[in-house]
Amino acid sequence: MHRDHELVEARLRRFVRDHLVPAIHRDARPLAASAWQVPGEPVPFADAVRQAFEPVPIGWRWGRAWSTTWFRVTGEVPEAWRAGPPPGTRVEILVDFGYNRSRSGFQAEGLAYRPDGRPIKAIAPRNSYLPWGAEAGPLVDLLIEAAANPDVAGEYSFEPTRFGTWETAPEEPLYALCQLEIALLDETVWELNQDVWTLQGLMEQLPDGSTRRHTILRALEDMLDRVEPQDVSATAAAGRGALAAALAAPASASAHRVVAAGHAHIDSAWLWPLRETVRKCARTFTNVLSLMDDHPDFVFACSSAQQFLWMKEHHPAIYARIREMVAAGRFVPVGGMWVESDTNMPGSEAMARQFIAGKRFFLEEFGVECEEAWLPDSFGYSAALPQIVLAAGERWFLTQKISWNDTDRMPHHTFWWEGIDGSRVFTHFPPVDTYIAELSGAELARAERTFSEKGRASVSLVPFGWGDGGGGPTREMIAAAHRTADLEGSPRVRMATPRAFFLEAEAEYPDAPVWSGEMYLELHRGVFTSQLRTKQGNRRNEALLREAELWAATAALRTGLPYPRAELEDAWRTVLLLQFHDILPGSSIAWVHREAERRHADVSAALDALIERSLAALVGAVGQTGGGGAPGLVANASPFARDGVPALAVGHAVGAAAPVACDATAAGEVLDNGIIRAVVDARGHLVSLRSHADGREAIPPDQPASVLRLHRDMPSRWDAWDLDAHYRRTVTELLDVDERRVEPSPMAATVVTVRRVGDSTIEQRLTLRAGAVALDIELRVDWREHERILKLAFPLDVHADRIAAETQFGHVSRPTHVNTSWDAARFEACQHRFVHIAETGFGVAIANDSTYGYDVDRTTRADGGTTTTVRFSLLRSPRFPDPDSDQGVHVLRFRVQPGASIGDAVALGYDLAIPMRTIRAAAPLPPIVTSSDPAVVVETVKLAEDASGDLVVRLYESLGGRASTTIAFDGTAARIECTDLLERALPGMPTGEGATITLPFRPFQLRTVRFRGASAR
Repeated sequence: MHRDHELVEARLRRFVRDHLVPAIHRDARPLAASAWQVPGEPVPFADAVRQAFEPVPIGWRWGRAWSTTWFRVTGEVPEAWRAGPPPGTRVEILVDFGYNRSRSGFQAEGLAYRPDGRPIKAIAPRNSYLPWGAEAGPLVDLLIEAAANPDVAGEYSFEPTRFGTWETAPEEPLYALCQLEIALLDETVWELNQDVWTLQGLMEQLPDGSTRRHTILRALEDMLDRVEPQDVSATAAAGRGALAAALAAPASASAHRVVAAGHAHIDSAWLWPLRETVRKCARTFTNVLSLMDDHPDFVFACSSAQQFLWMKEHHPAIYARIREMVAAGRFVPVGGMWVESDTNMPGSEAMARQFIAGKRFFLEEFGVECEEAWLPDSFGYSAALPQIVLAAGERWFLTQKISWNDTDRMPHHTFWWEGIDGSRVFTHFPPVDTYIAELSGAELARAERTFSEKGRASVSLVPFGWGDGGGGPTREMIAAAHRTADLEGSPRVRMATPRAFFLEAEAEYPDAPVWSGEMYLELHRGVFTSQLRTKQGNRRNEALLREAELWAATAALRTGLPYPRAELEDAWRTVLLLQFHDILPGSSIAWVHREAERRHADVSAALDALIERSLAALVGAVGQTGGGGAPGLVANASPFARDGVPALAVGHAVGAAAPVACDATAAGEVLDNGIIRAVVDARGHLVSLRSHADGREAIPPDQPASVLRLHRDMPSRWDAWDLDAHYRRTVTELLDVDERRVEPSPMAATVVTVRRVGDSTIEQRLTLRAGAVALDIELRVDWREHERILKLAFPLDVHADRIAAETQFGHVSRPTHVNTSWDAARFEACQHRFVHIAETGFGVAIANDSTYGYDVDRTTRADGGTTTTVRFSLLRSPRFPDPDSDQGVHVLRFRVQPGASIGDAVALGYDLAIPMRTIRAAAPLPPIVTSSDPAVVVETVKLAEDASGDLVVRLYESLGGRASTTIAFDGTAARIECTDLLERALPGMPTGEGATITLPFRPFQLRTVRFRGASAR
């Protein structure tokens, strides 16, 4: 019997390949082509249509990598088809740009236009036809904008590529014009092909001995007998008849239910530049709109407000159609975010702004409020996210990426996800294990087979449509959805919106299990380190945006200076875009990261100018440390008082009480400012660090800190993404010293050590400043290594079973041990501005200015003591997709404070991130707002998004405990109210008026407070 099955299946595969698929189109007639090759970057249709096109033959080679060629296609509809094609057929234009058909979205793509500029449909592998109805007329005349995008991934070979930039890509053409014809699509043959595909896919998933498998096999065998291979068109209907009973058999009452949502996961940049994503969106969305014309039950879920904005700006005709379909409930905005960002590395306010900016756009443009966070592909999910999602007015969360775990399997598919503050959001993790489904038999069977909630719940979501590189759903996928709506042996499939799914799933399973804490991806651990310059630009601009909003809001309320709303919105939108989950993580081609670096620099310059303008209006400043006015004032944008200057204020800095002593001893240089004492040995390592307040030594005996470690970094695959565990087995501690010097002064003593390793040079500067509670460490690295990772190690004489690492609006505690496989798999994790390592009564805080990745472990020493070692990942040098990633000069900064509480760690992180600005000003300036409890941190001070002039303050409890704080405004307000992130009043929350409001906070709670009708003193 098994042999019989094999023979029938082999016969079926051959029939489909050699006879059925070739018969789908018939009576093909050639069309003529002419071409214009764009000399540089892409141009709009209005420019292209005016160019001189040169005739080109079939077989013509075209398309240097990243170039654009416009094809003009002309010809005539055959006379016999003009009044209407033969019954059961439709007229289509077939185009083949010379790609292989295995990867849609990663090769040549095109968008066809009518001569008047109206888009028709896109051309891509596995979707390479254009409809040509009678209304189009008897003459064929259209233009196709063809993008010669290279297949950078090369089927994920991970080999270094020259295709990552325009400048390094080869000049020779990549593609050839292989087909350009007008033909008849035989609808019956096409439908038969869909019947066969669905039944064959289902059959292959059924048990060998099942009756249903045999029934389908015999139906397919009958079909093969009835269809004449030499005349498929004439016998296709008979073939469909042979399959009718098998397709009509209904699913069982207990069959798993699938909600299929059309989707196209379009990476906003990845193996192509940002400008290409604009065109990918246009092509994909045009395809979707074309399908909606033919299939009234088809709905499409689309995330990322940025991609909608691109259509509004660059393709208004497409955007107008999108607006129509959004109003009809068929083109459905989801996610409510600016882009599908990374969620581990964006700072607190930036993570909130992803939702604020995205939801505002969808509300203002479409009147649609998204209620589902939609992040199928981001590389792990911060434990702060549930609170942020709920604070944005969203109810649900969707991801799929955790199915990529390399060690542990997520135990749930439908569950409540609990964040660091106790907030819970209803979450779904599609068991189909893909966000680019075809609705194949294998995918649907997987969704049912792996669904963890079987017996408790019965419905899951399947996003279908070509993704990553775009393309979206196809007519074949919709046909599969129709055929599996009620099909024996298959889950029941219905097309609907994500909202419809979540409403049904939540109603069915309200008491779903709870997953508490971060959803850590046990893969792609290297993304916390790859492409340092992109990460530094992000961290720098997050801090500058905080400063810019604070001083601009203060200036607007106190002086009437117009609030620079448009400038701030532009800056935020750029930063949010560059937090996309293949940009901020450092996993894109060189083109993307060089552009990100340039755009971050532009944002920094604009924000610095804006800050200067606001401060000048506030206190008469005319520039930093150079101009008229009284010297010696500083602007402190931190939420903590520093050097005698209140938080969020301008004041006189208090000078240090004592100078820094720098003494040479047998142990090394001793640096002492009367607050802390550090000893730096002959190798430039930190061998002692004490706070005079308690005298406790932070560095373990014979285990120096600030030690550089160089590891081999050759992941098995996914170069820029992955940091494999085996990297730890090959390590070189950088002990040799090429240069060493001491730079003593009363205000700051520095020990400088220079090391050369390979082709790289590393200058390490350990500095103790007068009045400082922490030691500064600066690394100036000229990095010329490949396939290496550089780490900075801090062994600490602390018995810590957990490490606290900053995340959005709080911190997470992670174990320093590896009791479980989950602990062991988390061998590289993410932190923001600080980590805190502590035992009862003593802790050490380490802050950084641009580092995210770290690892930690705990060992027992010969003296019986415990050493907890934290190692920060500084630089990597993967070869794919950017073979020159991170080459060049970098500067990284750290700050180490002994005897530090968790509150000290929070303050230290802000201190390093937001340097005080020395200015020449007429007088000090008090803070515009204060929080009475230092545990409740003022994260953001701004004016309202709606241009009302109201003051908005965002705060959070930072220590992980209960708190109550009085928020005081230096002025008066008609009403003070608690709002959601979109600054809408929350019912049942405390309110006030005048200048103050007192609010309770639970651990890590985030609150937004709006001062309506604010008037400052």
